[in-house]
Amino acid sequence: MSSTKKNSKQSILKSANRYFLHVLCSLCFYSFALSAQDSQTIDWSKAANASDIALSSEQIKTIKNKHLTAALAWHGASPWINAVSRGAEDEFKKLGIKVIAQTDAQYDPAKQVADLENISTLEPDLVLSLSIDGISTKLSYQKILAVGARLVLLSNPIPGFKHNQDYVGIVTDDMFGMGEAAAELVAQASNNAGKVGLIFHDANYFITNNRDQAFRKALARYSNIKVISEKGFVKEHETSNIAAAMLLQHPEIDTLYVSWDAAAEGVIETLRSIGRKDIKVITHDLGVNNLLDMAMNGNVYGTISDRPYDIGKTMARIAAGAEIGIQVPEFTLVPFDSVTHENIAPIWQKAFKAPLPKLLDLALKQ
Repeated sequence: MSSTKKNSKQSILKSANRYFLHVLCSLCFYSFALSAQDSQTIDWSKAANASDIALSSEQIKTIKNKHLTAALAWHGASPWINAVSRGAEDEFKKLGIKVIAQTDAQYDPAKQVADLENISTLEPDLVLSLSIDGISTKLSYQKILAVGARLVLLSNPIPGFKHNQDYVGIVTDDMFGMGEAAAELVAQASNNAGKVGLIFHDANYFITNNRDQAFRKALARYSNIKVISEKGFVKEHETSNIAAAMLLQHPEIDTLYVSWDAAAEGVIETLRSIGRKDIKVITHDLGVNNLLDMAMNGNVYGTISDRPYDIGKTMARIAAGAEIGIQVPEFTLVPFDSVTHENIAPIWQKAFKAPLPKLLDLALKQ
């Protein structure tokens, strides 16, 4: 590799670390934001698919005639949540619904309580929200419901809230499908004969637990792929040392699975520091730094991406439909996509409905 191209790659990575750290934090937050609701108590066979949620022309006309208002009460701000908001706003616009408030709780439950209190004074007809902490925010949501709002939740159930009584639906990822798709990427990366290290989220969180469990179950179907070692983490910064220790004990590992993108950052750093360019990494979510590594044929082989724009669109459609008596199942699942080097650009655009970041676009052209 020429020194010019090498310096270009180093410059891209340094710039990405400086400018896109907040992207990674936001995306990883979504991966573990859910409360510890036991998925075993949910009949997932009754969940709807986002493609099932539709409104007829007559229903749209009825909704428009109501001149409804809506508020978006988010947990934070990021390119991911911006895409959710765009999806919701575009759908509301089609339905003649005016968005009168959008809040950013900055990942602070106390601020979200204040945001919800302020929203309740506006008396919106519809509220879309991801609750940071269902226990501390519950009373504030109840105040919004008391003024007649209909609530649609993003992923995170609120303890004690009942479907079709306190909220009209929850829109979330297809966690089980995503876990299975990650196993398929491991099989591709290892030519169906891999020696896998599994770095999983060792805490009681709804999405990551279900994705990791689905991954394990799916991977067991590949008779020539062996899980050599499993290690859990609670905080993202732990993954670097976990990967180093795992590979010291099991240098034969050729593929690593990590629960989500930002947690995989430390793993990639470790692989670079010990010169293990041969090991492939599979994870979940779209983080710019790891996509840069993938674009430049580094350790990241693939990731599984959800579709935030479609999440927002589906939430808005469910909320509006509830105003004219349309009921949906408790959970609605949004599709996902498998991402490798070849399809980074189209999947980014499908997920975010936005152009590629300039650094990522540049890396793909190297």
